[in-house]
Amino acid sequence: MDHTQRTSPAASNRGLLAFVSGGVLLGTLGVFVQEAHAHPLTTTWFRCAFGLLGLTLWSAARGQLGTLLPPRKAWVPVLAAAGLMVAGWVLFFAAIERTSIGVATVLFHIQPLWVLVLGAWWLGEAVAPGRLAAVLVAMAGLTMATGLLDPAFGSGHAGGEVVSTDYWVGVGLCLIGAFLTACVTVIARRLRDLGPITLAWWQCAVGTVAFAAWPMIHGWPAFGTAWGWLIGLGIIHTGLAYVLLYGGMAHLATDRIAVLQFIYPAVAIGIDWLVYGHALGPVQLAGVALMAGALWFAANPQAGHSRWRIRRRVPSLSSSAD
Repeated sequence: MDHTQRTSPAASNRGLLAFVSGGVLLGTLGVFVQEAHAHPLTTTWFRCAFGLLGLTLWSAARGQLGTLLPPRKAWVPVLAAAGLMVAGWVLFFAAIERTSIGVATVLFHIQPLWVLVLGAWWLGEAVAPGRLAAVLVAMAGLTMATGLLDPAFGSGHAGGEVVSTDYWVGVGLCLIGAFLTACVTVIARRLRDLGPITLAWWQCAVGTVAFAAWPMIHGWPAFGTAWGWLIGLGIIHTGLAYVLLYGGMAHLATDRIAVLQFIYPAVAIGIDWLVYGHALGPVQLAGVALMAGALWFAANPQAGHSRWRIRRRVPSLSSSAD
């Protein structure tokens, strides 16, 4: 079954706007993390905790607290998606420590290709060949934009010597984390009848519980400006951004989502340049142009006319959650 056939053009456009807006918000996340000057796992806990608080207050103000409890048969996929996302964050932070932010970001954003494969195999969705090509082009552009093709790249890791085993462990952790995050995207597509706030709320709840001991053991950030950045990180980049992303996913095909996910790293690269003066070289600018072209193509409805399908019987949500 192709889920996109049940989505009207108007709903698809609203989903596109919501997903793009969420991606743009996430692209500014790095500024909040940098300015907070907290340990990555402490930052993660605050992100989840403040996101949980913000979503709870929002739901209470709208009289929708009751909707935060998913139907009985949806508990398993909801908790699975939350746990997978939290695990993906942990693996991503561990990979950064072993490689670098640039390398980890590039490897982690192989997830759109996983989304395409999982969407076709698990959900039985048809894949537009043009969008598959757009994913590959966007991945190439992202690689160029982060400076991986710079002749000097890698000198800081091994000083010209053989890259350490720990580095390759980091590469493996990031690839696994990308796969887990792609699974979250596909699960969210199957939970399209569940409110996006519910998915984001449970993700924050699981992360808050999972990382609760970390700041207690390793120390809390100093009160002041850092707390302001961390509060913004939770409310803006977890509460609001994830509501937009999950809301958009419900009205977009997975092959379209796969390419649109590159909005986050593309915006992050631009923000790094504008805020911190990390100017992009010619190869990096060419990479940004490739990503922009791929994103434009993915947003074009005409890109999905010809589609490939992997025929597979897809189990219903109720049968998978029993």
